[in-house]
Amino acid sequence: MAAPDDVRGQVLALVRRHGWNTTVFQTLEAGYSYLIHGDTCVAYVDTGGAWVAAGAPIAPSHELADAAARFLDAAQTAGKRACFFAAEERLLSAAGVTLRALRIGEQPVWDPRAWPDVLARHRSLREQLRRARAKGVEVRALQARELEHDDVRDAVLRLADRWLETRRLAPMGFLVQVDPLTFPDLRRCFVAELGGELVGFAGVVPVPARDGWFVEDLLRDPKAPNGTVELLVDAVMRWVAAEGSAWLTLGLAPLAGEVSGLLRLARRGGAVFYDFQGLRAYKAKLRPNAWVPVYLAFPATQGAAVSLVDALAAFTHDGFLRFGLRSLSRAPGTTLLLRVLTALLIPWTVLLASSPVEPWFGHAAVKWGWVAFDLLLAAGLLHLAWRPGRRLTTVLCLAVSSDALLTVLQAALWNLPQAHRPFEYAVIALACAGPALAVLVLWRVRRLGAGTADRATSSVARPS
Repeated sequence: MAAPDDVRGQVLALVRRHGWNTTVFQTLEAGYSYLIHGDTCVAYVDTGGAWVAAGAPIAPSHELADAAARFLDAAQTAGKRACFFAAEERLLSAAGVTLRALRIGEQPVWDPRAWPDVLARHRSLREQLRRARAKGVEVRALQARELEHDDVRDAVLRLADRWLETRRLAPMGFLVQVDPLTFPDLRRCFVAELGGELVGFAGVVPVPARDGWFVEDLLRDPKAPNGTVELLVDAVMRWVAAEGSAWLTLGLAPLAGEVSGLLRLARRGGAVFYDFQGLRAYKAKLRPNAWVPVYLAFPATQGAAVSLVDALAAFTHDGFLRFGLRSLSRAPGTTLLLRVLTALLIPWTVLLASSPVEPWFGHAAVKWGWVAFDLLLAAGLLHLAWRPGRRLTTVLCLAVSSDALLTVLQAALWNLPQAHRPFEYAVIALACAGPALAVLVLWRVRRLGAGTADRATSSVARPS
């Protein structure tokens, strides 16, 4: 729900005076609530259990700690937890503020005035620009008045839809929602065109207190030639330099850099849905001047895990379950089968690990052997969905076929003689049916070419 125009007008005035956070302009988009006090504001979303702020408070530096404390107190009064997502060192080092912080990634920063030197030193970047130009791609600045025309607005929105269709994850909200046309007179837009058709778009928003700019949206048509995004970035860099600004960022690379061990594990395990390392590598290819750490900040009395879950809930729109189902449904063909199979295997493995040795296994070594096997199988399935390959598919097919056979043998020789109640028979039947289903799925995947038919559409679409 959009805030009333008078409230957004008040927030806009504060953004223009004190907007230091990279995310500050995004707080003017739909879906935010505001806690305004004097010359300060905190923009946040209410997840039901928590208030998740979009960056640090919008405030002069000497009022930063007070604004943060007021937000935390207001959330507590409302019976909510609270945290600040995408905060930087400025908030953590503010005098009087008492917050814990979890590093969640880093953002690259450029001095656009040095961009010509970057190009001069790196032939690979020049080659990308040359390729796009050779294919006929042309980039130009889009005037604000052009966005008043329905045909131009529709073309941009259709491009955004095509770009979203290439994502493995379902569309998200909060700080990653694609909303390229809010306050068009304040943002700057660049379009890449090929034969008169829109194939790329860059939306650049101001960070006023830094006299800088943030490339909020960088969209590429799936059929755009290689180098299209680099050509857009080149145009943005040159325009920002001409404006006399020394600061530009492409925004957060989530889970990049020196994050905690748990987040490094999430970076690897989550690669099937989001290419964290690929995004970081792409931004690094553009040779930033520096990488700035970005944090999730939360009260000292609040746990890091619950704060992280609250922050993730802000992105999912309508809850984790529905978001997960929508993301699964976006996977084509065999990739969807692999994801569903993995999604079913994980709770089953947890159930095995929490089950007593008697009467199900007979010996602890048997129980933990099955748990270890299922963990390895889940890792293999995740890897296969991300990096399709016939050899791995064959190995998994043979492993699951052996699993199905051994499960039936264990059920016949041990579990069935021990069973007496309908519930026990039902569990045994489920234990045998699961591997049998997995066998059918994996051999089908192998028959279809180890997922290669889906490779072009299921992989994370990088900018180029």
